[in-house]
Amino acid sequence: MINLFKVKEKQRATVENANGKAPVKKQSIGELRVHKYISELNLPETCSISFPSGKDDLMNFEVTVQPDEGFYLGGKFVFTFQVSPIYPHEAPKVKCKTKVYHPNIDLEGNVCLNILREDWKPVLNINTIIYGLFHVYRQPNYEDPLNHDAASVLRDNPKLFESNVRRAMVGGHVGQTFFPRCL
Repeated sequence: MINLFKVKEKQRATVENANGKAPVKKQSIGELRVHKYISELNLPETCSISFPSGKDDLMNFEVTVQPDEGFYLGGKFVFTFQVSPIYPHEAPKVKCKTKVYHPNIDLEGNVCLNILREDWKPVLNINTIIYGLFHVYRQPNYEDPLNHDAASVLRDNPKLFESNVRRAMVGGHVGQTFFPRCL
């Protein structure tokens, strides 16, 4: 049996190549959504977005968060976003590239943010995630930790937690773990 769709696709590609034009890649629904949301971003002044692979790759980008208050004041934290072609039906994969002493971010960069897990809904967007990351730095949550050591210190001794955060941000050791400077 002849697959008519493949025949039509080959014919279209042949015609486009004959015209000297490269075949046009059809964008997925996820790509269209991401393009729309990025064009409508309303970021806090302390956040920025960049596209290390160029503006043609909207599905992979970086967001920098620079908290303006709280324990992490003055720090610069970079997150990578990998958006699935089936977005918004699946949350983007978000990782923190900056090693940080934080109860909601582990040493491998995994982020504990409910909207990236069980509370993800297709009505949420990139802007919502960025504001969530911004909030994680303003108000770290010791009740839902990825870094249990940091969470217990925050819960039991906030002054020691603040000291550990400062030591980590200037480039130093907290316990046996070294943190590169992020100020």
